[in-house]
Formats: sequence, C-alpha cells, structure tokens
Amino acid sequence: MPLSVSLSIEGDTTVIELAGELDAKTAPDFHQTIEKAAGHGTGTVEIRMAGVGYMASAGLRSLVFAQQKVANHVTIKVVGAIEPVSRTIRTAGLDRSIVLSDE
Repeated sequence: MPLSVSLSIEGDTTVIELAGELDAKTAPDFHQTIEKAAGHGTGTVEIRMAGVGYMASAGLRSLVFAQQKVANHVTIKVVGAIEPVSRTIRTAGLDRSIVLSDE
C-alpha cells in the first residue's frame, strides 16, 4: 500500500498527516515532507499517524531523521498511532524524545 503524505500549518504547529504503510519504499516521500516542515520554523511538528497500518524499521529511521532536521527547541509529536506502531516507537526508545499522543 502506498503512503499518502500531506503537510499543513495550524498556528504554531506544522502538521504532517500520513496514511498507508511507512517502509523503505515509502520513507523517502516522508523525508521530503520532513525537510519542508523543518523549514517552517514552528514550535511543534505533529505527525498524525492514525492512518498508518504498518511501520517498518525505515519508519523509525524517518522519525530519527525528523529529530535531526528540526531545531532543538521544536517538539515532535506523534498522534493517533495504532498500538503496533506506537509499541514499535516505544520499544526503540524514541518515546523518550518524541511525544506520543492518542488524540
């Protein structure tokens, strides 16, 4: 399943909405969007993942890439990830530097 990626600005938050599968084949599309988001200078990058049904290790690398691209004071927030995806993020320890939220 391909990955659908959209980018919008809501106040001081850059929103990236993902739907589909986040794997090695689709991660480059996400990376391009992260690069655009990093340039907006907002205080938060919110990655909405409710529509992501599967995330491979390339998805974890993408989240690390996001951390590297945004400024130190920018919060990265992953919202709405299904349990297997959020569990993968927690198991990798990324929940120590990325905010996980159900909302």
